Parts: sequence; structure tokens; C-alpha cells
Amino acid sequence: MPSLTPAPADRPATPPAAAFQGITAIIGDIIDVDVKAARRLGIRPRNRELAMIEQEGASFSLAQVVRLDGDSVSLQVFAGTQGLSNRAQVRFLGEMMRAIYSDNIFGRIFDGTGRPIDLGPSLQDDPRVPIGGATVNPMSRTLAANMIRTDIPMIDVFNCLVESQKIPIFSVAGEPYNALLARIGIQADADAVVFAGLGLIYDDFHTFRRAFEDAGVLSRTVMFVNLASDPVVERTMIPDLALAVAERMAVEEGRRVLVLMSDMTAFADALKEIGIAMEHIPSNRGYMGDLYSQLARRYEKACDFRGAGSVTILSVTTMPGNDLTHPVPDNTGYITEGQFYLHDGMLDPFGSLSRLKQHVIGKQTREDHSQIMNTMIRYYAEGVEAEQKQAMAFELSPFDHKLLAFATAFRSRFMQLEVRQPLEEALDACWALLAECFSPDEVVIKQSLKDTYWPDHADTRPQQKLA
Repeated sequence: MPSLTPAPADRPATPPAAAFQGITAIIGDIIDVDVKAARRLGIRPRNRELAMIEQEGASFSLAQVVRLDGDSVSLQVFAGTQGLSNRAQVRFLGEMMRAIYSDNIFGRIFDGTGRPIDLGPSLQDDPRVPIGGATVNPMSRTLAANMIRTDIPMIDVFNCLVESQKIPIFSVAGEPYNALLARIGIQADADAVVFAGLGLIYDDFHTFRRAFEDAGVLSRTVMFVNLASDPVVERTMIPDLALAVAERMAVEEGRRVLVLMSDMTAFADALKEIGIAMEHIPSNRGYMGDLYSQLARRYEKACDFRGAGSVTILSVTTMPGNDLTHPVPDNTGYITEGQFYLHDGMLDPFGSLSRLKQHVIGKQTREDHSQIMNTMIRYYAEGVEAEQKQAMAFELSPFDHKLLAFATAFRSRFMQLEVRQPLEEALDACWALLAECFSPDEVVIKQSLKDTYWPDHADTRPQQKLA
């Protein structure tokens, strides 16, 4: 597995090259450097190699090689190019970007260059691992077969989150997707949580940090954060930093790691901005033609490692204008294994889908899970149809009135994001709601399951109403 080679930090570092002048263009956060003189000094820049930009005898910013074109090299400057002169010097460092990896990173917060920003103890001497390596060979993966419980009924009951799954939350601006993501990070039965914040406003960042602290889970959490006010270039590094650390935890320590990323549309927008600065030919709606590959490189890091731990990726993808055909959610849908669709403050059971849930339902969960899940969704769909009939002033049957009551109770008891129930309690609550709204003969479920799980105290008279 190329991505799991020993960390370069354990080897003698390559001496940094001499600094030289050669900046020929500054476009956005990208600088073009003529390296003819550098080559005569024996300097041979490599793709993704780090460089230090120095100005007036002081360090200005780290940069990374993003394009090699003959004697011209393009670098993306992490701190931005505002105030940078073309007389500045470039010093190639002879190494790639690496992430700090040790037991000391738990509870810490890092920026898009991998540096701690929480005023905690220095981690300068801690070992580091390379980022952005290749994905794991399929022969080293095992088939997804373990459930990650979140205590959120709309996930655990209706669309299970499975270890090694890669799945987004599709939503729009203004929805509480960050609050939902924080709840999942707190309640999920994972060994470690790695959070990647992309272009967050400070309030959202503070919400995540405060939520993890108040819930007492910060000690198992590592945070990589790029704020909206931070350089756009650093935004493109956050997923690679987070995933490199998560991969190490899974492989070397056997941990079940949950990676939370918000928002991948901000990541794609950062790639678009950099691509335009480098004069790449845009594709659909201004995004670069390699958008699919860029997203897939990150999502395919989700893996259940043979004989080790696992990496599960849950991300947020906002849809501008609630447009599912927007390039970012559209490409994401082809890569991931389902989606959670969040709108109107609820997880929509119709738009949500987990393509791996069949690997755990009925195998790691109760025997009634599959049938109760399908039955609840069927009656809720019929209840929504009854609501539409009522809105159009159609005459409703007695059974339609039962469906209306069921749909109303289903939303309040299961779809509200504040609801927290372990899976078994949620399944029992499903049976209880069916018993409140319908008689046993009206519920189409295997008789043996009704004999086992139908509430003994339920009123089975034909006409039933919710309390």
C-alpha cells in the first residue's frame, strides 16, 4: 500500500536548497517560477514538493509545487500572495507536505498546513506522515460488514451507516447540517473522530469545538480547520491531512475511525479558483475537468483494512439552489455509496439512501429490522399521499385518516433531528406507533414478527387514535 510507507520524518531530511530569485508571474495565490538558474545549481523540483517563500530576509509563506512545465514551475502559496514581490526568493525544501501523527494529536486543532492553532504544547518534534498517498489496493480491503451506531433513528433504523462507507449529507445553505454532523461525531460508536472543516465561518467552527468539548469526546477527536478567512489554498490540503491521520490510526492502531468533512462544495470551489488562476480550461459551470478524480481521490480513502481498523467518511455537500445536478453533488453521487438528504430541518427518508445497509440489517441487528423499516416507510409514503389528497379537498377514507395521524407522529418521533434513541428502542418505538395507528390485521408484516414484537398492551380495536 503506497500510502502507508514509513514516514519521511523517521529518515534523514534532505538539506534545503539554496534560495534564488525567479518569480515571473503572480496570479491569485499561484506564482510561476523560472528554475533555469536553479537547475544549474542542481535543484530539481518535484510535483507536490514544498518550498519556502522568503522576502526581505524573512520567511513569507510555505508553498507547494502544483505544476511542472519545462523550466517553469507553478507553486500555490499557502498564505496568499498579498504583499508578495516578484523579487522574493524561493527555497525548495526537498520534502512533501506531512501531517503530525502521534498520541499527542488527540484533542488538538490544526490548520491547513498541519500546524497546531489551539495554543497548546508544541508538537514540533513529533513524528509526521506523508499525505495524499495512493488509495488502498482492493485486495487489502475487506467487505463492509459492521454497523456504526449513531443513535439517530433516521440513520440507524432506515439507512444504516456502515464501517468503511463513504456517504455525503446533501443539503442547502441554512440547514442545520453542521449541528447534525457534530451530533453524529459525538454519538457515533467509533474509536476516533477526525474532523475536517473547510471554509467554515468562525461561529460554525466554535460550535463544533464547543459541542465536542461539552460532550467530553474531544479526547478522541482530532480537528483540521480552514476558516472562511483563511487562505483558499490551505482549504485544498485539509482533506488530505485529515485522511492521512485517519488512515494511520486505522492501520497502525486498529482503530475504527470516523472522518467528518464539511463542506466538500467549499473544497471544490477552492479547486476551481486555483484552476482558473492556473489558466486551466474549465468544464461544467467553471469547475475543472478533473473534479470527479479530485473528489474520488479523497472519498476512496474509506476502507475496512484487512486485519486492522477502518476509515469511514461522512461529509457535507451543499447544493447551490438545491440543485442536485450541480457538478459537486452530481459527481459525488457517482462516487459515494448513498446519501443522506437533509431539508426542512429533517432527514428525508425518500431522498436518503444507504447502499451498504443490507450488509448489516438482520445480520448485526434484530430480525425484524428489515420488515419494520420497509413497513414504516411505506405507510409514511401513503400518509404523505393522504396529506396531498386532503390539501386538494378530496374525500378521505377512514384508513386515510389513520395514515394522516401516522405521518404526523412519524415526523415528530423519528424525523426530528433532536430525537436520540438506541437502535433497539427505536425499533420498539416503530412497533408502538404502528399499534397506535393501525390494528394488527391492517399491518402487512410477517405474522411471526407481529406475534413476537407487537406490543401486548396495544389497543387492537378497528378504530384507533393517537393519544
